[in-house]
Amino acid sequence: MNAILKTEKLCKSFSNEGNMQHVIKNMDLTIMEGDFTVIMGASGSGKSTLLYALSGMDKPTLGKVFFGGEDISDYSNDKLALFRRNNCGFVFQSIYLLENMNVLDNILTGALVAKKNSPELVKKAKDLLSSVGIDEKMCKKYPNQLSGGECQRVGIVRAVINDPKVLFADEPTGSLNSSSGQDVLGIFTKLHESGQSIVMVTHDIKTALRGNRVIYLKDGNVVGELKMERFGTDDEKARRERLGDFLNEMGW
Repeated sequence: MNAILKTEKLCKSFSNEGNMQHVIKNMDLTIMEGDFTVIMGASGSGKSTLLYALSGMDKPTLGKVFFGGEDISDYSNDKLALFRRNNCGFVFQSIYLLENMNVLDNILTGALVAKKNSPELVKKAKDLLSSVGIDEKMCKKYPNQLSGGECQRVGIVRAVINDPKVLFADEPTGSLNSSSGQDVLGIFTKLHESGQSIVMVTHDIKTALRGNRVIYLKDGNVVGELKMERFGTDDEKARRERLGDFLNEMGW
């Protein structure tokens, strides 16, 4: 496997009432293509800040971010926006579907901006929706007619419609009930099995179990990592115990 993401001496700081808050501190990190990398840590450890830096959603204060070997650290905002559109998919805790558009149009909006072929995209979108349990009859429904779990599944399809090199997720099950959360995690697992590179921030152990690599942040630094087999290829109870032991060592 090749490195899909890499940071060199990555720093990210913010000004807070005149005081500089150093959230990410000289971080060197490599994420391999095809991995399902989970980022964990206490509140304020820099998890989401790291996700935004890796994906080009935010620029580093110092240091470099390489995406597929390409240094994106000094890109202009316009160039970063184009880069994200062509290379990244995003799933967030808040489900940002457009309320005035139906399910199918929500998905196609981002894809059509990328100037893909419309008839092929409609079929692809419907096939992807079917794969996550959204049948064709629901394509004309609007977000307010769907459950939270259904909206998040639509959000995942929207995130992968352009075949992103990396799918970024920030607490994707945080606003869902247990049943819907498990359904969404099942989709992420299938995406990983298909070869999708995923970087996910979570504070939830059930969610973290789906990854094959867990990195733990503390005060803006990686202080530990755990490598595991792909989810479903080992004993889940033993997997949970191993992750629990790791998190206890990290002071979770």
